[in-house]
Amino acid sequence: MAISMYQASVPVFVRMFGNLSAILTKAAAYAEAKKIEPRVLLDARLAPDMLSLTRQVQIVSDTAKGCGARLAGVDVPKYEDNEASFDELQARIAKTVAFLNGLRPEQIDGSEDRDVSIPTRGQPLQFKALPYLLNFALPNFYFHVTTTYAILRHNGLDIGKMDYLGQP
Repeated sequence: MAISMYQASVPVFVRMFGNLSAILTKAAAYAEAKKIEPRVLLDARLAPDMLSLTRQVQIVSDTAKGCGARLAGVDVPKYEDNEASFDELQARIAKTVAFLNGLRPEQIDGSEDRDVSIPTRGQPLQFKALPYLLNFALPNFYFHVTTTYAILRHNGLDIGKMDYLGQP
């Protein structure tokens, strides 16, 4: 059976955004209950040379919308990266999910051999779509979702594996 590029991408991203959104809702409530300035959590990082929680969520969004767009052969939406609150991160997630939900299976299925180019500071990274999805986009997406989870868990948020995975 051939892989459905759509099923392996868009629904996976959308589901994890739901889980991430729920975790961020818990984080905002935690900050309020514990009288923690939200910026403390939004600016938190696991190590001094790592990116902040806010940036992690922005990269989750960038990875998913970029992947969906590239697989569908449409322009990648550009976002400002100016979120400064949990509400603004939630709005970014909602905007990203709306974009992904606007992509149709027929735009993505059959794209396995489509050429994909990822801009970088140096030479662009070049892929075929299937290895791009499986070996680059999905691992990058999960890395930044996991890092967001880990930053919040490290800062005392009472979340567990099922918050990350979501309910079946």
